[in-house]
Parts: sequence; structure tokens; C-alpha cells
Amino acid sequence: MARQSITLAKQNDEWLKNQVAEQEFSSKSEAVNYLIKQARNQEKYYDFVRMKIEKGENSGFVKKQSREDMLVEFKQDLPNV
Repeated sequence: MARQSITLAKQNDEWLKNQVAEQEFSSKSEAVNYLIKQARNQEKYYDFVRMKIEKGENSGFVKKQSREDMLVEFKQDLPNV
């Protein structure tokens, strides 16, 4: 693993120390690596969602509708209960 030296804001350093003290992580390095991994996973998820949205928008099957028009269309497809 690459060794880094970073400067943390006081409240972030206190949070990390607290996580280690509460045995959520064995060290501040473990906590920072976990947080970075979580951020990377979130970024992958957002990229996936953006790609799906773009694919949908570019598919040509979507017609432009107002919210009110969509609501009327959805209600038409609901069974009369």
C-alpha cells in the first residue's frame, strides 16, 4: 500500500479517533480507506444511473409530457377499484 501524509480538519480527526476508540475500525488508515472505497462505489453507481438515464433519453420512445399529462395517463391505466 502507498503511504500518504494528509492534513485533516480538527473535527474530521476527532471523528476518526472516535471511530477507532469505539472499535469501528482498527486504525484511522482503515477508516479512511473504507470511506474512500464507499465514495468510489457511490461514484460508480451514479455513473451507472447517468448512463441508464442517457440511454433512456436517447431511445426515442419517450414523449414530452407535463406532470399533469403523465398523471392523467397513469390514472387511465389503473384498474377501477
